[in-house]
Amino acid sequence: MIRDGHGRPVLNLRISVTQRCNLRCPYCHREGEAANPSTEMTRDEIVRIVGVAVGLGISRVKLTGGEPLLRSDILDIVKDIADFRGLRDLSMTTNGTNLATIAKGLRESGLNRVNISIPSSDAETYRALMGGNLRDVFSGIRAAVDAELFPVKLNMLVLRNVNEHEIPKMISFAERTGTILQLIELEPLNISASYYKRHHYALDVVEKELEKQARRVVTRGDMQNRRVYFLPRVKVEVVRPIENTEFCLRCTRLRVTSDGWLKPCLMRNDNLVDVLTPLRNGVDDEGLRKLFLEAIRRREPYYKVRVAS
Repeated sequence: MIRDGHGRPVLNLRISVTQRCNLRCPYCHREGEAANPSTEMTRDEIVRIVGVAVGLGISRVKLTGGEPLLRSDILDIVKDIADFRGLRDLSMTTNGTNLATIAKGLRESGLNRVNISIPSSDAETYRALMGGNLRDVFSGIRAAVDAELFPVKLNMLVLRNVNEHEIPKMISFAERTGTILQLIELEPLNISASYYKRHHYALDVVEKELEKQARRVVTRGDMQNRRVYFLPRVKVEVVRPIENTEFCLRCTRLRVTSDGWLKPCLMRNDNLVDVLTPLRNGVDDEGLRKLFLEAIRRREPYYKVRVAS
């Protein structure tokens, strides 16, 4: 297990395989990546980067975007990564609109589980917010459950005056579909200050209500102390804002942008390490390993950095 200079283990790699997307979610933080990158990593480059990460002891990999399923080679990427020894968990975040026809193939290729972004179960609200067809997402959720991509998690980004009233309905939907609901609080990242002010909805009251209904509550120490509420027939996780010492203290993630930069912190773009240019210039695996170690050396709790400045 490799640790950064603050004693935090680096266990998770989130790798953005594309910034392309077929929807237009106004709150998308793009994994903290700048819009419109000039290049996109190839399948072999993605796989080689992940291989070096796994060799350093990183055991959990999540494929993100953009929308990962827009890549025509996504099944090959999944299969190649799943073959690495030492990998314990391979997952993906997707909007689910293209999932119905590929869920079984993803499972057969080695994907363990999926997170599906669905901020509303109302067709008109969904269309107005994201520009997509909710029926495609419903089909994708059913296909993911049928393919046993467990646990299938539904990511509901909660927005004031948009969908906060739907939380009970979404809990019921998760119960009916055999999925886990994740309620996510809006982050002030890659969105305007006015959008954040208008739509941020604090989840404090929601958590108090969930606690009343829950048979038990578990705190996930491996996931920034987020709380999981075990309701009678469904689980609900609450993802609170990351701008706090608790989140930073327990962060175990390293990111890779779609254009091949190692990103030590979601909230910063001033400490990235270019890995794609050396890769395309013929660097060997030891050289890639040193680049990873440099990115890990640059990891600092973001809250601490903000206070110091």
